[in-house]
Amino acid sequence: MYIIIVGAGKVGWNLARELIDKNHEVTVIEDDRDRYLTVEQELEHNIQYGDASELWVLERAGVQRADMVIAVTGDDEDNMLICQVAREKYMVERIIARVNNPRNLQHFELLGIKPSVSATDLILNLIEHEVPEYGLVHLLDFPEERLEIIEMLLEKDSKVAGRRVGDLEMPEGSLLISVLREGRGFVPGPETVLEPGDEVLAVLDPGREEDLKDFLGPDGAGGNG
Repeated sequence: MYIIIVGAGKVGWNLARELIDKNHEVTVIEDDRDRYLTVEQELEHNIQYGDASELWVLERAGVQRADMVIAVTGDDEDNMLICQVAREKYMVERIIARVNNPRNLQHFELLGIKPSVSATDLILNLIEHEVPEYGLVHLLDFPEERLEIIEMLLEKDSKVAGRRVGDLEMPEGSLLISVLREGRGFVPGPETVLEPGDEVLAVLDPGREEDLKDFLGPDGAGGNG
């Protein structure tokens, strides 16, 4: 796979290292001369100097044949522009953009630039996973498919604890897909009995989180239907 990375900061440099180690063909583009000279000592011919928001710089890097363009500069406008040009002008099928300010994430989404990655959001998700509110954690969102995957911890007073999966009537728009128990995951069957401390994974329609929390939580009516 031929991958162009725009931005030779810590993220871009480390990403290039890993991809090269995995035998991918990589070109990094960096517009800061000092940074370019520093990284060039290691990456050599795998890095080029220039402003990737200029078409000739992208074309010199071979964007016409790129399988993926990853924009990880410190400027959201540049990342947005580079990915948009790569996709719409040069028909690059896969683009990934770094979002430095999570408030700009909606602008990337409106322009159809995805996946877009916000380090701030990733850290917040990790914090939420370690200290979940009401035990519910968002794992994945699929906006186009209008689906979400969440993880929820079953407390000892959960009304579904001790009940068979086959006896539960899950809320409309939700489906139990996996159970994590004592560090191991498995797909539950109708005879699976849920236990306190289980972490259950469910796929659901957007906006159904409260229904699921009520159903699986201590105040829910799970299993009474």
